[in-house]
Amino acid sequence: MSVGRFIALVLVVGGIGFGLWGGLYSTLDWWKLQRRVESEQEAIVRLEAEIDSLTAWAAALESDSATQERVARERFGMIRNGETLYRVEPIER
Repeated sequence: MSVGRFIALVLVVGGIGFGLWGGLYSTLDWWKLQRRVESEQEAIVRLEAEIDSLTAWAAALESDSATQERVARERFGMIRNGETLYRVEPIER
């Protein structure tokens, strides 16, 4: 192998190595950042779905009488006129 070919081979291998691991952000760092961006975008999609669900729940609480009644009964123990409320308390030992 001549000296010129050896130098060219060293430069090519060095360039590939610098492209993968050298510089401020290496190609490997870029790949890691791409994976993080993808996971953050998936989190955004999940959070947007949760926001939509909570928005629908808030709208139902404001306008739907059946939802309002269910929440009043479950959370506050409210009853209608003529109904009897029975509460079962746990036994403390």
